[in-house]
Amino acid sequence: MGIESALPVDSILTTQLHRVINWARRSSIWPLPFATACCGIELMSTACSRFDLARFGAEAMRFSPRQSDLLIVAGRVAVKMLPVLQRVYMQMAEPRWVISMGACASTGGVFDTYAVVQGIDQFIPVDVYVPGCPPRPEMLIEGVMAIQRIIDRDNIPYDDQGKRIPLQVALAPNYEPRGQPVEVTIGAS
Repeated sequence: MGIESALPVDSILTTQLHRVINWARRSSIWPLPFATACCGIELMSTACSRFDLARFGAEAMRFSPRQSDLLIVAGRVAVKMLPVLQRVYMQMAEPRWVISMGACASTGGVFDTYAVVQGIDQFIPVDVYVPGCPPRPEMLIEGVMAIQRIIDRDNIPYDDQGKRIPLQVALAPNYEPRGQPVEVTIGAS
């Protein structure tokens, strides 16, 4: 659409093949949402026009693990759901990435019970921890960008057998909560 006319006819472009592959990988991350609670609502809002996850090439939410390379676990995971989560993870394409979104997926959150997994990193490798209860959509976008930076730098760590080692990047909150609009006092009026 006009760019062809700006390029010379006999132009040559040289680059390294792994840089092109990493650019393609970074620009087309396909997430698989595993949303079970309130973090799922924040996950859905990242695809809306206000936050627009499509800017980062991750708008193609796939609900088939064989077509996905980024698993976003948003919300609490019950012990009964754990085998399903592990099976979904094992069916994903390599290299696969995992974002643990929110306090419940990362540590069990306020659900310190026998029925809720106290951190999914005990059962599947986690690359990025997104803090919050629930985290803002901007934090999830920051988590996707953290994975993209690692892919771009070709910093994918592998062990001796050739298996990818999880990154375990913990994001710092990027916002300050606002104070109450009205001062609250208790006691004498």
